[in-house]
Amino acid sequence: MHIAVAGNIGAGKTTLTELLAKHFKWEPHFEDVVDNPYLDDFYHQMERWSFNLQIYFLNTRLRQVLQFKESGKVTIQDRTIYEDSHIFAPNLHAMGLMSNRDFNNYTSLFELMETFVGAPDLLIYLRSSIPNLVKQIHKRGRDYENSISIDYLSRLNERYEAWIQNYDKGKLLIIDVDKNNFVDSPEDLGDIINRINAELNGLF
Repeated sequence: MHIAVAGNIGAGKTTLTELLAKHFKWEPHFEDVVDNPYLDDFYHQMERWSFNLQIYFLNTRLRQVLQFKESGKVTIQDRTIYEDSHIFAPNLHAMGLMSNRDFNNYTSLFELMETFVGAPDLLIYLRSSIPNLVKQIHKRGRDYENSISIDYLSRLNERYEAWIQNYDKGKLLIIDVDKNNFVDSPEDLGDIINRINAELNGLF
């Protein structure tokens, strides 16, 4: 079984993935931000490195999903391959930070890869306001994220909402992280766990 956590930068995907993996004894898989060779360059020069970064993410996330299938374990994934193709790459293209040639190449490659990827059994979407995202980004203090603009976050949020509104690949659970403080409140985390149990009961 494959569970995935989706959401904008700073929404709390990694933290929730860790908490749920610990509670359910699931195997967690995280987005590569420490060893990513493009991320720092990208945030300082987006137009130059956007295509490289998106190809890197596409590569690593496809490998992750194929590993899930081989392992036979219940896995929970921090961010999905769909977010790259439906949100980040189109946003960079729309902002003029990825050329038509590169975007068309990327889209063609994703469409091919998608034939090898099954949708997650449950997608957990973390919905967040821009002020909350900014607060969390500053709180974790990653140097390469200092240059992220509010406009960039807003554009991503709009695309996330449009994607989720039309998501039809499987079960979907939406969590408003402005109202649910699963990090500091055991009750709020318990509410999420109960909702997940309710969604998954039909899968077993």
